[in-house]
Amino acid sequence: MTVEIKSKIVGYRIKQKEQPAAVPELQEENPLTVRIPSRPEGTLEAVSEKISYVGAEGRKKVYLLVSFMPVEGVLGGKRVVIERPVEFFFPSGQLSSEHQWITATMRSLSLAARGGYVTQAVADLRKVAWDKGLVRCGMNQWNKPMFHDSEVAAIAWSIQQILYRRGFLDADGNQVAVETLVERYAHRMTHGYAWHPPEEASETAQAEPTVTVTSAKKPKGEGPAVVGHCPECRGELIMMDGCPTCYAGCGWSKCG
Repeated sequence: MTVEIKSKIVGYRIKQKEQPAAVPELQEENPLTVRIPSRPEGTLEAVSEKISYVGAEGRKKVYLLVSFMPVEGVLGGKRVVIERPVEFFFPSGQLSSEHQWITATMRSLSLAARGGYVTQAVADLRKVAWDKGLVRCGMNQWNKPMFHDSEVAAIAWSIQQILYRRGFLDADGNQVAVETLVERYAHRMTHGYAWHPPEEASETAQAEPTVTVTSAKKPKGEGPAVVGHCPECRGELIMMDGCPTCYAGCGWSKCG
């Protein structure tokens, strides 16, 4: 294209080739602490579990529902995705306690999950105690019964176990590193199934010595007095809150 110049030339410069616009770097955003304003519409993946425990009022079985969803974030300048719990649901009418307090606790726990601090919230619930004696729920790594300070603490421990089996917490209820969560979610998306805890016993459990019991009776002064044998597992019965209760771990109680 020819351009006619009708005025005096006083200077010139060579036009530089235009550089492509720089791509802005993504701002770091930890997917563990990203706040989720509310429960998203539609269907969420969930785990439904029946929890069994024995307390002052005998054996109880309750149901708990925990919902999960993928959450995006930015780590090291790259977009990543992890899975987080976002909702806890405990159907009312399962316990003799006031239903409003159960509902309030589950709502608060759901808010903590969407706010990014559910690990601390569940750990705090495990510290709740009451005056009705210990509550037996679950087994430890040595396959021995676990005792908790209240029903709330027992249910909180059960929640930790759900999150552990889902890969969100470790075996002690501590938060798994976000990098590990990213790897586990990517593994699930690639292979079509979720990460599962290893079945191998821990070093501590492997080092635990095996004890052989040679007598059905306990030495005098060691442990609670035996008042009979369990009709279900033939284990020893002890008096717990005035009621013969199985000490071996099956949970049978004469009072129900």
